[in-house]
Amino acid sequence: MTAEEGFPTVLAGRVALCIKCHTLTNVPVAVRWIQSNSGPGTTLYACPDHAAELGAGPTPDDVIRTRGTRGADET
Repeated sequence: MTAEEGFPTVLAGRVALCIKCHTLTNVPVAVRWIQSNSGPGTTLYACPDHAAELGAGPTPDDVIRTRGTRGADET
């Protein structure tokens, strides 16, 4: 076992992998949310350079708002 395997690098703060360029970013922007049938959903992030290109949504807030208004539209 190497030192890297035994003691992996731990990044401080909030970091995420950009879904477009696959690099770690210290300022992730939430661009997608994938709902799961079992367990919590998954948030996908982008770096600031690609966030505008990918656009926003849906987010968990969008899903909650949609569920709340769907019943009113059907009646």
